[in-house]
Amino acid sequence: MLKQQLARPLSIFRPGIFDDFLTPWNEWIGNGHLFPEARLTVPAVNIAEDDNNYQLTMAAPGMKKDDFKVDVEGNTLVVSSEKESSKEEQSKKFSKKEYSYSSFSRSFSIPDDANHEKIDAHYEDGILKLTIPKKEEARRKLMTRAIQVK
Repeated sequence: MLKQQLARPLSIFRPGIFDDFLTPWNEWIGNGHLFPEARLTVPAVNIAEDDNNYQLTMAAPGMKKDDFKVDVEGNTLVVSSEKESSKEEQSKKFSKKEYSYSSFSRSFSIPDDANHEKIDAHYEDGILKLTIPKKEEARRKLMTRAIQVK
């Protein structure tokens, strides 16, 4: 089974401690006051398995496929992103420049029966989809066959 490992920020591990601290910042930053796209969150992930593949889907609206970095480090799949934006306004009386930076990193344990060489990633309509095929020998073990009774 594909399992999630270490994820950032720490509010994932201890929601009661950090949510109260981050809520005012999320409301101020994320409600259009500065940068509506800036949020102090980590994308939600769904993991599914069928006979042939593991499927990981990550909700990440407002991003582009080039914003993602997907790496395999040993038996760990790492999905990360860094996004920076700036806004500049100038007039005769003032000059104003604001910056926004957001990033996340999610790590997942890859099962031994997964084929690390054929992992496929697609980003469409705000959803990053990763397909991790199972090795051929693992799929053969799942095949059913009838046994003749003698």
